[in-house]
Amino acid sequence: MNDLMTAGFGLAEVREAADLLAGQVVRTPCMASRVLARITGADVVLKLENQQFTGSFKDRGALVKLSALGADERRRGVVAMSAGNHAQAVAHHAQRLGIPATIVMPRFTPNVKVQRTQSFGARVILHGEGLEQARAHTDELIRDHGYVLIHPYDDPKVIAGQGTIALEMLEQCPDLEVLIVPVGGGGLIAGCAVAAKGVKPSIEIVGVETVRFPAMRQALAEEPIACGDSTIAEGIAVKEPGRRTLPLIREFVDDIVLVDEDAIEAAVLLLLDVEKTVVEGAGAVGLAALLQEKGRFAGRRVGLVISGGNIDLMVLSSIIQRGLVRRGRLVRLRLGMPDRPGSLARASAIIAAANANVIEVQHQRAFSVLSIKQVQCEFVVETLGRDHLREIVAALEREGFATSLPDQELLDKLIAE
Repeated sequence: MNDLMTAGFGLAEVREAADLLAGQVVRTPCMASRVLARITGADVVLKLENQQFTGSFKDRGALVKLSALGADERRRGVVAMSAGNHAQAVAHHAQRLGIPATIVMPRFTPNVKVQRTQSFGARVILHGEGLEQARAHTDELIRDHGYVLIHPYDDPKVIAGQGTIALEMLEQCPDLEVLIVPVGGGGLIAGCAVAAKGVKPSIEIVGVETVRFPAMRQALAEEPIACGDSTIAEGIAVKEPGRRTLPLIREFVDDIVLVDEDAIEAAVLLLLDVEKTVVEGAGAVGLAALLQEKGRFAGRRVGLVISGGNIDLMVLSSIIQRGLVRRGRLVRLRLGMPDRPGSLARASAIIAAANANVIEVQHQRAFSVLSIKQVQCEFVVETLGRDHLREIVAALEREGFATSLPDQELLDKLIAE
């Protein structure tokens, strides 16, 4: 039995946290998705933690920990290091409870998260390239000012608060067979695993990390921690698994799978397109895993923890644009045409007659290997999909326009699928 369990942590502590949180955080819905069920072959249920007031599940653990502080600790104030969601949660609930809060965030934290944290009255310090450097500066502030640390994941109160998600899910959907949970430092999955296994021992708990940040999986295998530099799922880009969470995950979690960046982007776009819900990268990794391993989960009732929705609008815009390209809905067509009046209008008319929408046109002569009597024109075109793209290319070539696709490798892959 691990040290945290020996210290008295278990289902009872999660239930106590649930009692404390009642009426103070959102009891988020568990929503069945018929479309995702059709796509994945599983009976899919989404736990929409992106509907919490600060946009993520972090409200739960932060409030439980802050509520447990004594009068002297509240007077001294609290400090937290965070890539964004924990920061907002600590700032919001500290403000509600009248506790001064300082938040240390990595310098490249998305602006939406920095601004939101400041809006809750916290002092925000941007420091370091990642959580490790932010944590080092946090330690300095604790030594210099006596602040109380509100750790984002490696604290029993925080773990208990996050575990209340699983309690709610099994109350709302008691027939769940699998629970798929994002994994960063491990607070969310540790709490959910203890709670879920305590209520329903037969349930399977599957964690999800990114290929670029597989720290928890590596730690479980007792391998050296080796991570990348960046990921769209910055909320789970953690290189140091929790000392308290690791043994809980080892005992109660059945498996951890890895998903790549393309799969996460596709999951964010699919949730936006199908469920009309905005989800950040870390919140979409559960769906990415389900799409990646359809056979494993087919025919089973699967719960996905949609952990947060605080995504930068510029990032979301890029995901949408890149997703349209991957689906063949947005393409570049490069045409060689005679350098004489009417050629551009003729090509445009052919594209229009094929019911495609021209988004952008670039027309130039100098940077080309074509004959001096020809020009090169590049159209960015909105299509209805891959079959429509084939029709447009065929129509242009029938009329004598030499047509190529600058993104040929990508589009060949798409058309072959």
